[in-house]
Amino acid sequence: MKRVPTDRKEAAKRAALKALKRARKAAEASGVPLSDWEGEFLGSVEGRVTTFGRAFGDPDKGAAGEALSILQGVKLKEITAKAKGKAAPGGLKRTPFRKKPPNA
Repeated sequence: MKRVPTDRKEAAKRAALKALKRARKAAEASGVPLSDWEGEFLGSVEGRVTTFGRAFGDPDKGAAGEALSILQGVKLKEITAKAKGKAAPGGLKRTPFRKKPPNA
């Protein structure tokens, strides 16, 4: 009996919905109040993933088989870290160009 291959888009959709629900549940369980923007973000992304299977339309903002864009994934990780009481991972970290010290 051969196993039917899983649909990658459906798997990504399920994973994204689970991550959104886990973030909301973690915030409620820890008692950390989410800002209005964060609550609206979780709700709107969940609605778009449920309706369309992904939460972004521009293919330049994320991989073809993913349900969340790169920046949406970063914001979701930040919200989850806030709910768990950990320091925010920092999102996109940018460093200036500098001269490297010579090896002495």
